[in-house]
Amino acid sequence: MAKILIVYYSRNGSTLKMAQLIARGVESVSGAEAMLRTVPDVSAVCEKVADSIPASGAPYATLQELENCDGLALGSPTHFGNMAAPLKHFIDGTTAMWISGALSGKPAGVFTSTGSMHGGQETTLLSMMLPLMHHGMLMLSLPCNEIALRETVSGGTPYGPSHRSETDSELTEHEKRLCWVLGERLAKAALALKCSRV
Repeated sequence: MAKILIVYYSRNGSTLKMAQLIARGVESVSGAEAMLRTVPDVSAVCEKVADSIPASGAPYATLQELENCDGLALGSPTHFGNMAAPLKHFIDGTTAMWISGALSGKPAGVFTSTGSMHGGQETTLLSMMLPLMHHGMLMLSLPCNEIALRETVSGGTPYGPSHRSETDSELTEHEKRLCWVLGERLAKAALALKCSRV
């Protein structure tokens, strides 16, 4: 069994919907399991501490789950062309894994949601890729022969699925398809890599 960890931060629900679609793509592959996880908000108030279990939605991701996963999808809304602070805070806590090489050689992909067409989709995806490449992860893109990528007029990039939530929070059929494709590709890559190490 290949476990694909899908870690996301979502403020208004669009990134969560994308994460759920990626999970469906993962679980369409026999022998693959999706694990949906979120991260807590961060606060400028130093005394604020998040509950250990969120009131609703997916559980919070743990560093142990990240270390033990066979593949990773990382998702965030765009904040000024960059990933949101809560997700960056979680990634910044992975130094021990970087030193040990625990994530090296594992497949990874990224996804994002923006409030406007030119809100920084591609720069956000690239900002999430950088720490994963430092970890030695194998970045998976969306193939240019994927019809939904060529035909989309909203979200979707070769770097990873994206969604434009400017006027309607519902994902388009092309955006849904690209999320599903990323999940499927992650699952297949993780299974192939696991088999090659046996």
